[in-house]
Amino acid sequence: MGIIIARFESLEESKQYTIRQAALEEFAQHGYEKASTNRIVKAAGIGKGMLFYYFTSKQELYEYLVKYSLEFIQSRYLDRVDAGEPDLIERLTQLARVKLEAQAENEEVFKFSAVFLQEGEAYLPKGLAAKIEELKQSGYRLMYEGIDYSRFRKDADPDKVFHLIRWSIDGYQQELLAKLTGQKLADIDFAPYWEEFYAYLAILKKSFYETEEESR
Repeated sequence: MGIIIARFESLEESKQYTIRQAALEEFAQHGYEKASTNRIVKAAGIGKGMLFYYFTSKQELYEYLVKYSLEFIQSRYLDRVDAGEPDLIERLTQLARVKLEAQAENEEVFKFSAVFLQEGEAYLPKGLAAKIEELKQSGYRLMYEGIDYSRFRKDADPDKVFHLIRWSIDGYQQELLAKLTGQKLADIDFAPYWEEFYAYLAILKKSFYETEEESR
């Protein structure tokens, strides 16, 4: 795989981007089995021989895209979240905002990641499957570790509060993405959406957090 990546990355960046995006979109839409290299080369505007010069099979191309996507999600998303933030709403807000920024940078990576996470190890070597599991665990830690449950109301089950807040933030994000379907995220002014989002967060804090007087 290292030789394949080095060979592909010797290509000019604009051409790399065009081929990669066409392939990401194809696998995201059709999954591994039904993905077509014919459609990829047509979308990328290249000959099939060029694609198979850099990747000798659909399998190699798929593995490259998985590796690229894992590195993209780690560096552009997970590594940018402050894992030391103890406030649940602040932590989840960071996750939502940074993820949206990463999606605006490359939506197809996240669409494709949903496919290979669903397909699991079926089309991947063990080493790459292990990297996917590491990414899942990294995301899990960012979601759950180091949260200060003492900030929640004492008359509410902290686990239920945690999940209600998480579902609320996830739900808003999914609703927003559905509303923006068909638009290029990088071209959207998100300021009014974040203003609305923070208004919802204020309601969540008022509903589930101890007030300063209560916490004394």
